[in-house]
This record gives sequence, C-alpha cells and structure tokens, in this order.
Amino acid sequence: MSFSESRRIVIPGAGGMVGRVLAAQARRQGREVLALTSAELDITDASAVARFVAAGDVVINCAAFTQVDAAETEPDRARAVNVDGPGHLARACAAVGARLIHISTDYVFPGTQSRPYEIDDPTGPVNVYGRTKLAGEQAVHAALPTAHVVRTAWVYEGADGADFAAAMRRKAAGDETVDVVADQVGSPTYVGDLVAALLQIADGEVRAPLLHAANAGQASRFDQACAVFEAVGADPERVRPVGSDRHPRPAPRPAYSALSGRCSADAGLTPLRPWREALHAALAAGRPGGPLPSTP
Repeated sequence: MSFSESRRIVIPGAGGMVGRVLAAQARRQGREVLALTSAELDITDASAVARFVAAGDVVINCAAFTQVDAAETEPDRARAVNVDGPGHLARACAAVGARLIHISTDYVFPGTQSRPYEIDDPTGPVNVYGRTKLAGEQAVHAALPTAHVVRTAWVYEGADGADFAAAMRRKAAGDETVDVVADQVGSPTYVGDLVAALLQIADGEVRAPLLHAANAGQASRFDQACAVFEAVGADPERVRPVGSDRHPRPAPRPAYSALSGRCSADAGLTPLRPWREALHAALAAGRPGGPLPSTP
C-alpha cells in the first residue's frame, strides 16, 4: 500500500522531537496528519484515546515518559504513560480496525552483551524506564498482535535542542574541555532516519510485529561526542573520556545496548545508514550558515 492509498496518520506525542519531525515529514509528503500533543491527547485516558482513533487510521505512538532518571522517583507516572497509555491505544485500534506503530527503546535490554542486540535476544531492563517500556511492548501486543513495536536508540536531532548531539554541538562552539562517558555503548540514531523508517512501516511495506530501527554501527557517548566536534570543525582532543562513575545518575544505564537491524532488514525495512554518516547529515541540516567543513 502506498501512502497515497493509506489513511490518516495519527500522532500522539506530537510535541516531542520524534513526533514533531514525523508530522512535518509526513505533511511534506502530502499525507493527511492528525498531530496531537500531550495537552491535546492524554494517552493515559482511555476514553480520550477512543475519541481520536478511527477506522483505517495508522496511529504512530510517539508519546512516552522518556525521563530516565525521573522514572526512578515517579514510577507510577512512568507506568501510566509507557504501559497503560500504549495499551489504551492498542485496544482503541483493535476496536475500530486501525493500525498501530509503537516506539520502544534499546533500554529493554540488560546491556551485558558485546554484540548488537537482535530482536529475539533476552530482555532484562536495568531501570524503571526500561521496565515500563518493555511492559508497554507487551501491553500493545496483548491487545493488538498485529501492531508494530519499533525499538530505537539514542535518538537525536542535532540542532538547537536538548538531545546529546545538540548539547555537544553547543560545547564544540566554546573552548572548554568536555568530559564524556566512554563506557556506555549504543546506537546513535538520527531522528530523520527513524522517521523515514516509521513512514515506511506506515505504508504497509513491513509486516514483522517487532523491529529495530537504529543507525548502523555502534558508538560510545565519547565516540559520538568526538564525532560531533570533528564534524563542526572543533578539536576532538577537547573531549576527554571518563567512566560512568564520574557522572553518577539516579537510574543505571545498560553498558551496551547497540541494536542490530539484521532481522528488520530481512522483514523488509530499509536499513538505516551508518551512524557517522547520519550524524554528519544531521549536523549539516541544522547549520544555519551553510555546509559543514569538509572532512578528510
């Protein structure tokens, strides 16, 4: 089914980075979009959810409680948004004959591997956020087995936002050194590439119920920070590697959570490009003064 034949795309959580970029890209492609911020649709309210979902819709759930540290002290709120809300969406879609694409996370894995996680590798979240996101996956598939759950990781836009790449870009514009953890490894993912994958799934080209959509390869936060500095013409020697113990956080993070896209590619999802290539494109797209400096 092409997008010209598909129905309306409904986006809960349209006020967040993924939802905002998704709505903009879908509209540029001429799709009918209903973008709903959390103020316009509280997915924890089952009756409200039912009012916004109609037969034939493709619902792409971008609403989530993503504050990993805050989830440790607000577990009930995290569960309401990450478990109950997706369950309400899945039941509403099942009731009227709508499709659902639900975004999940690499944090459903324990971080004990040294190779990228496959879709069927054992889960084992190490923090409240990851546990609620895993329970959200289960709630979605319990209510709507045909729903697509799409795990992604370390999503960034790279412009003037709160994401890691944007923060490192701002640091690069100064002259101070920056300490960045080198013992957390994952899959940095450009939001534009994630959105392209979500829209491909929305078009019905991919049938698998569980997918990974992350830029290819793996990097530590230190690697990612150095790459940002290099891309914008700053000295990467200003980035210094440190251990996670130098930056203690309320919620533990998995030491390794890179995602493999192998099974997703087998299911028909176009593989996302290598993370360094995506990062350079993201930073170039967000640069108001023109292209980035050339790199050797």
